[in-house]
Amino acid sequence: MKLIGSHTSPFVRKVRIVLAEKKMEVDFVIDSPWLEGTGVPALNPLGKIPVLVLDDETPLFDSRVIVEYIDNVTPNNKLFPATNRERIEVKRWEALADGVCDAAAMAFLEAKRPKKEQSAAWIARQREKVTRALEFMAEELGEKPHCMGTHLSMADLAVGTALGYLCFRFPDITWQEDHPNLARLYAKLMQRPSFADTVPHD
Repeated sequence: MKLIGSHTSPFVRKVRIVLAEKKMEVDFVIDSPWLEGTGVPALNPLGKIPVLVLDDETPLFDSRVIVEYIDNVTPNNKLFPATNRERIEVKRWEALADGVCDAAAMAFLEAKRPKKEQSAAWIARQREKVTRALEFMAEELGEKPHCMGTHLSMADLAVGTALGYLCFRFPDITWQEDHPNLARLYAKLMQRPSFADTVPHD
């Protein structure tokens, strides 16, 4: 198998973290739809990363689809619970974290456009989504050591990925000071090789 992606995408990082937690080795091929001559659209008609290319050349896309596939094909270190209610709760956490990444990425890309073409209202709207999501995450986490209570799950990996992306692209967002419980969770996750070895960089 091979994973197509970049070092900057939080969605690619999430997949890489899951692969590391599941102790699966795949070829990591650097490519991005933003690069000239990119091969991503030939694998994913939506032109997005990550793409996981299976051994039979079947391409899987959307990070949520990919991480669930990885978890299902490997019996060790299960990240999604079998019980439906708990499984849906984990997937809700993941959807929330992915939404933070989406909003943050849109704000970042808008801010990269020429000044006269930027929409300050659009950037503000995306940042407001991030702020509300962080408040919701902090409230839901409370004093629990992990999102789902006492055990590590896909919820923690997704939330940690989102928080890491904010550290990378938005150091001005003071979520660590505003939400100490999220800061504690992220510090704990960063002690894991899966997180430490996949810190995003340009």
